Amino acid sequence: MSHILIIGAGGVSQAATVKCAMNSQVFTKITLASRTKSKCDKIAKFIKDKVGVDIDTAAIDADDTAAVVELIKNIKADLLLNVALPYQDLTLMDACSQTKIPYIDTANYEHPDTAKFEYKLQWAKDGDFKSANTMALLGSGFDPGVTNVYCAYAKQYLFDEIEYIDILDCNAGDHGYAFATNFNPEINLREVSAKGRYYKDGKWIETEPMEIGFSWDYPKIGPKDSYLLYHEELESLVKNIPTLKQIRFFMTFGQSYLTHMKCLENVGMLRIDEVEHNGVKIVPIQFLKTLLPDPASLGARTKGKTNIGCVITGIKDNKPRKVYIYNVCDHQECYQETGVGAVSYTTGVPAMIGSMMVAKGIWSAKGVFNMEEFDAKPFMDELNKQGLPWEIIEMAPNETRLIKEI
Repeated sequence: MSHILIIGAGGVSQAATVKCAMNSQVFTKITLASRTKSKCDKIAKFIKDKVGVDIDTAAIDADDTAAVVELIKNIKADLLLNVALPYQDLTLMDACSQTKIPYIDTANYEHPDTAKFEYKLQWAKDGDFKSANTMALLGSGFDPGVTNVYCAYAKQYLFDEIEYIDILDCNAGDHGYAFATNFNPEINLREVSAKGRYYKDGKWIETEPMEIGFSWDYPKIGPKDSYLLYHEELESLVKNIPTLKQIRFFMTFGQSYLTHMKCLENVGMLRIDEVEHNGVKIVPIQFLKTLLPDPASLGARTKGKTNIGCVITGIKDNKPRKVYIYNVCDHQECYQETGVGAVSYTTGVPAMIGSMMVAKGIWSAKGVFNMEEFDAKPFMDELNKQGLPWEIIEMAPNETRLIKEI
């Protein structure tokens, strides 16, 4: 029996909160809090109408650790799920260590003024959580999150040694807009416009944005152009799978998206520093966010599927082995179930499952941890039960679904 405090009220939060309500035997009480309480109330009404479960709502400034501590104590929360912005990871972690309750998030910390993300500052809080006799679970979304668990499952159950991993994220959904982002525009555009990076033979190799790409044949979708990005799960997987010789991350983008993004970058709209406009200081990328469609509104109009998975190569019983573990999600099916599309669904459902692993004591430890540091099987079993079923293709060691280099 657990009282979960969920902070954040966007599309991912709606998916996670709906799923928590659908698992009310685990999450016996739910409080949803955000800076804008009306957004929480809207989600609460959806849940009451759809699932028949009542949840509590509250207003909170996630940047204010003391206020979050007070809220946790007042409502007697047992664990906290952070589906707010990555900028707020550290303040919310501090609130959890101070109140001695577990912390779960979906993305690693980013500084608002620096287009860079890494686990360093979150990992540094390991001692705080050990002293508090509780745990922090980092990156319980899909990528990071499920992709980490896929790799852990492969390491624990399918391979004796893992050498190569390619993480492949395809969103083949069509929302009908000329340009829109599938999650928070500020976070999305900072991530995509940054330089790429991958790990090979003990070194990190940096690339220009979109420098490396190929057309990949995604199961149940078909060929899509995919480009190398840096993604945070690479950092923890390199740390926790020491036999790795190479790991890369690829994401699909259509030419229209890339053209719009390059144009916006060229005119300065992706800048994260302040500029003065008519005597008022604004941050261009934050202003752009106000002009673009709200990602939470895309679910009703997005049609098509997503495919996110890992191609993993290594050794089993002294023989080479290669597997492709993936999930395919349908945008409209996700929307009918939770009121949001597949991008929010594929992050929100694993956020709930990670919280479930912690709430039930299936994953239990003291300190700060990434997803791949626990037994993968219970999480993999829940993926099949909770709407994100996975499949495995056994590939020949030299087999590829690469169509052509870009």
